[in-house]
Amino acid sequence: MNRSALSLWVHTTALLDKGLSPLVLLLFRLSVAIAFWRAGVVKFDDPYGTHYLFSEEYQVPLLSASVAAWLATWTELVMPWFLVLGLAMRPVAAYMFVYNLIAVISYPALWPHGFWHGLIGNDFSDHKAWGLMLLALLAWGAGRWSLDAVLARLVHRSNHSA
Repeated sequence: MNRSALSLWVHTTALLDKGLSPLVLLLFRLSVAIAFWRAGVVKFDDPYGTHYLFSEEYQVPLLSASVAAWLATWTELVMPWFLVLGLAMRPVAAYMFVYNLIAVISYPALWPHGFWHGLIGNDFSDHKAWGLMLLALLAWGAGRWSLDAVLARLVHRSNHSA
């Protein structure tokens, strides 16, 4: 590879890192936040229906139906704000990844062909996409367009000015 091609590659990669990466991470945050927010609003608007689902349809391990319904509702109403703002992204992404996984495992109707077949097949494809986006946010953080980035810059400045 000659120097001009290598230079072009390095320059292009730097531009993508600076411009496209923050946009992709923001879109991941917004996509997951909207999906879970909508689910939380539905649960909040119909607490009796939500309790029925957690009592009769979902099979959440270790928690009573009432506790699981309450926890799910508030998780889906609060955590999307952290995603949108890009605040405490890695812990929030880890929590939401586990939450998403428990949701899939607890609702066998999502995998009518069996969990392992559905894992490779087309079952619960929304949850798979959300899981992958959450893993990306866990790995790379919220990106430059986030409160995490703003707070990191403020801490960095205060450490260098002291």
